[in-house]
Amino acid sequence: MSAHAVGPTPAQKAQWEEDGYIVLEQALQGAQLQRLQAAFDRAVAECKEDWLQQVARGQAQPTFFDIPRPLERDEIFVDIVDHPSWYGLLQDFTGGQTLFLAPQVRTVPTWPVSYTGWHPDVPMSNPLHIKVQIYVDDVDERSGEFAFVPGSHRAGSGPYARPKRGESMPGHRRLPGPAGTAIVFNSYGWHTAMDNETQTPRKSIILIYEKRTPEKVRPDQFKAIAPLCTTPARRALFGLEV
Repeated sequence: MSAHAVGPTPAQKAQWEEDGYIVLEQALQGAQLQRLQAAFDRAVAECKEDWLQQVARGQAQPTFFDIPRPLERDEIFVDIVDHPSWYGLLQDFTGGQTLFLAPQVRTVPTWPVSYTGWHPDVPMSNPLHIKVQIYVDDVDERSGEFAFVPGSHRAGSGPYARPKRGESMPGHRRLPGPAGTAIVFNSYGWHTAMDNETQTPRKSIILIYEKRTPEKVRPDQFKAIAPLCTTPARRALFGLEV
């Protein structure tokens, strides 16, 4: 875990509270981004055939593919969980009680419509739930970019309909970006992936966090990567200690 992780700027804090999301441009770049891209592609190549067989048997969704056990495949997937570009923000928003729940290292094949519709991930009664969406490759406004309804994370907002087409949601913002862009968002808010109108699958990584509560701490969940968790802060983040 980097000692250089810092909290949000006043402008970021204001946007987080008002809109429910923050876009971090060039959160990953250079050699680190290239390493992540290579690890992503290598893992997909290793797992794709098994996924296709599961789809053929009706045991997996054909509209998206998550690499199984990514943290065990390459250390880069562990290193981004507490990346300094967003870890300081998470710690500020959770009062220093950030708990990592799961990764989704996801490929979205081309499909006529998005694999998901507008939704929040958890009710507002749930402890603060935060996701970080990372674009592995460039994502433009035809590539199935992430979209969010600003302010929909706040108590008293809504009600919101569930339109069949992503672009029909009133007040939403589409958030394209180049490779290495990260979007930190409050999962109480309404969000979706827009339709991918290209012939190129969208690659992204979704890191899932929550404000720490005892019932969500499961020391066995990440025991396979325990040797990489050599600091008390990282061990706490991965719930390796109750």
